[in-house]
Amino acid sequence: MYRLTDSLLADVPPATVLEPQSARYLLFDGTFLHRPHSIVVLMDGQTHTLVRGQFGVRENSEPELRAFFAPMIDEGLCPRSFTVDGNPQVIRVLRTLWPDAVIQRCLVHVQRQGLAWCRNFPKTAYARQLRRIFLRVSSVDTVADRETFLNLVATWEAQHGAGIAAHKETGRVFSDVKRARSMLLRALPDMFHYLDDAHISTTTNGLEGYFSRLKSHYRQHRGLSPRKRPNYFAWYFHFTPR
Repeated sequence: MYRLTDSLLADVPPATVLEPQSARYLLFDGTFLHRPHSIVVLMDGQTHTLVRGQFGVRENSEPELRAFFAPMIDEGLCPRSFTVDGNPQVIRVLRTLWPDAVIQRCLVHVQRQGLAWCRNFPKTAYARQLRRIFLRVSSVDTVADRETFLNLVATWEAQHGAGIAAHKETGRVFSDVKRARSMLLRALPDMFHYLDDAHISTTTNGLEGYFSRLKSHYRQHRGLSPRKRPNYFAWYFHFTPR
């Protein structure tokens, strides 16, 4: 078994060829295995099947992201949408390479991060109101729900936004509320595209499960030498597309 594995890792798997499709609904995310080593994965949001993955690509590196995505243009990838977290480098690269593709923000990321920054039991009225808004993120199922949500945000912003933005307080709790506000306002234009196209995934949960299984498998091979890691993950992606 050792010789077989060692022999396998000495080479790379056959190159994958993307199936020609007029449109695809995709999920993209990255994860750290152990810093600074990370992987990124692009997945079909409808079938939860891997499109492509790679070890050694950092989500915050635009050159590395471009090198990962650009070959897929020549292979005919024609995405209808990408569901992503809020990484600005990822969003910039995707919008540059595929300007017509819809960028859908992962609602789980928006809600989870917003609630974390607002705390479980906020002491101020504006933070409690903002927390209630974040609690509604995952329950926007109709256009009417969206309008109600947008009105709640607009009302809260009119009452508290300018004051929070101008306030010079630097305490951790207040700074986190400012972060929650900024994150929500930036995400808002790309939070509800799924209401216009039911095929668009609202979350990257399919990738979270894939990453969990990948890390569990990788932990069984912790003795793997650094030079073999890229090929190890290439073979993992080859044999485990789901």
